[in-house]
Amino acid sequence: MALHFDAKEYKARSRKVLKSLDAAGLDGLLMFNQESMYYLTGYDTFGFCFFQCLYLGADGQMALLTRAPDLRQAQHTSNIADIRVWTDEKGAEPAVQLKDLLDSLGARGKRLGIETNSHGLTHFNGLAVNAALTGFCKLIEASDLVNHVRVIKSDAELAYIRKAGKLGDAALRAAVKTCRAGASEGDILAAQHEAIFAGGGDYPGNEFIIGSGKDALLCRYKSGRRRLSKRDQLTLEFAGVYRHYHAAFMRTIIIGEPRKRHLQLYAAVREALQAVEDKMRSGRTAGDVFDAHAEVMDAHGLKAHRLNACGYSMGAKFTPSWMDFPMFYHGNDVVLRSRMVFFAHMILMDSVSGRAMTLGRSYIVGRGAPEPVSNYSLGLIVR
Repeated sequence: MALHFDAKEYKARSRKVLKSLDAAGLDGLLMFNQESMYYLTGYDTFGFCFFQCLYLGADGQMALLTRAPDLRQAQHTSNIADIRVWTDEKGAEPAVQLKDLLDSLGARGKRLGIETNSHGLTHFNGLAVNAALTGFCKLIEASDLVNHVRVIKSDAELAYIRKAGKLGDAALRAAVKTCRAGASEGDILAAQHEAIFAGGGDYPGNEFIIGSGKDALLCRYKSGRRRLSKRDQLTLEFAGVYRHYHAAFMRTIIIGEPRKRHLQLYAAVREALQAVEDKMRSGRTAGDVFDAHAEVMDAHGLKAHRLNACGYSMGAKFTPSWMDFPMFYHGNDVVLRSRMVFFAHMILMDSVSGRAMTLGRSYIVGRGAPEPVSNYSLGLIVR
């Protein structure tokens, strides 16, 4: 088995999840989040784009229902002993085969948690699961049960996060080295990915974001490339990734002499990031962190140009997004605890002047100041 953690680590994770199951009064859990499967068993696949489910009983027994192409994937990358395959054929009903699996494990009439807020469970398949299990068992919403456990990282996980941070630094260095007037955005992206893969890293949970000129004001990836002008702006959002563990970064790089507006915006994002670092401590809430960011931005007269969230948790994530629970936004009462990991992003998109400025990196929360997993300078990057 190609497991990235030892058996002791997986047993500790299972005990925590089983304890949460017991506290919720559940007899078992139907997992459709690939992150939950990976966390508990090491199972590593993008096969969750099709129907698959990992069952965990209150007695600790596990069984995976998946497709034939993922049988060997599960055998090789996970510690799951009971792997069953649903049949690809006309009129296939994997939800009914899930019912048969559960029946064989004594789950009839039980209270089962289910992860419905999942990229691995489409609405179509969710309806099929409901139809197949109605009258068979009682389904209880439990999308966040495993999430609330895995948000606190172990020492082994934090080691992977720190490695991801080093890979992110390497990707930023590669981007800066490639970034000059006339350079292609494609060359910059290629340099970043080469640095990460050469360092033993993985594909990210979502596409790297890159945009120059007017596209520097975008917060999402879009297809199409341009070359940098003699006086330009380039926004990059990317992540170092190791064993699926992410450490995200965000920077706006200035090509040529910075505009006055760029310098004004940079002063605000740098001050806001410092305010966020001051609040990112065990015992504070996610809402406290956001409010510190907003207070600085608004004091600079930039409320119209900031976002209504300024970061989110980092961990082992799969496509289509590396964003994890919880998020920094106003009123979020989730309490920060030691060993949580967060990406804090200060984003200003001034559509009036057409100028962008961003600054962000990832941190490990502790009782004192948070630990940045990046050693790269926070100074304004000018090329």
